[in-house]
Amino acid sequence: MATIIYIETSTALCSTALSRGGEIIAARSNDERKHASLTAPFIKEMLDEHGLGVSDCDAVCVSMGPGSYTGLRVGVSTAKGLCFGAGIPMIGVGSLDTLVWQAIDRNLLPDGCRHIVPMIDARRMEVYCAVFDVTGKQVRETAPEIVTEESFADILAEGPVLFIGDGARKCSEVIKSADATFIDACPEAASMLRPAEMKYAESDFLDTAYSEPFYLKQFVPTLSKKKLF
Repeated sequence: MATIIYIETSTALCSTALSRGGEIIAARSNDERKHASLTAPFIKEMLDEHGLGVSDCDAVCVSMGPGSYTGLRVGVSTAKGLCFGAGIPMIGVGSLDTLVWQAIDRNLLPDGCRHIVPMIDARRMEVYCAVFDVTGKQVRETAPEIVTEESFADILAEGPVLFIGDGARKCSEVIKSADATFIDACPEAASMLRPAEMKYAESDFLDTAYSEPFYLKQFVPTLSKKKLF
């Protein structure tokens, strides 16, 4: 069975994990947005804890977004460096998929749940989201959505829906259906285990040199209005 390093940096949470034989054997996390300074040390700590080097691992799995531009860049850059250095493949898992498996694996689904809507906060009343069924299959494409009281009315009409992610809290203030359950959570690296194991078994690897995160929206830098001189 494979030994895989996991990196999840798409939101405020910097999260890493290590699995062997289909089980998580180590994990680290920090929610202080210190992704650039903590991701690599977290990985080293986990490997040292089990007497492993990167070259002893079979793959690196990294979150491909959507999410924070800076966080995703840190995660993907770190994964590429590890993969190039050790000559091992890179696996990509979406941040929304991770939230879905987090809900399934931790038995967070409400009774009679029909759909899972993972959502990443995109500021104001917008979220990056998709719709999945309770087996983890995506049934509606990933897209930005401005949340109103009518949002997701079609699937809520079919039965209970779980909304999970760091965008769920603000949506709970707008969507008032009795069939809506909201869980405020960030995607965690350990919850990438099942989709990563499936991709590894199918040799579904990314092109390490050319793969880029799925930002969903183009990054627009903000220019400072302060005079430097």
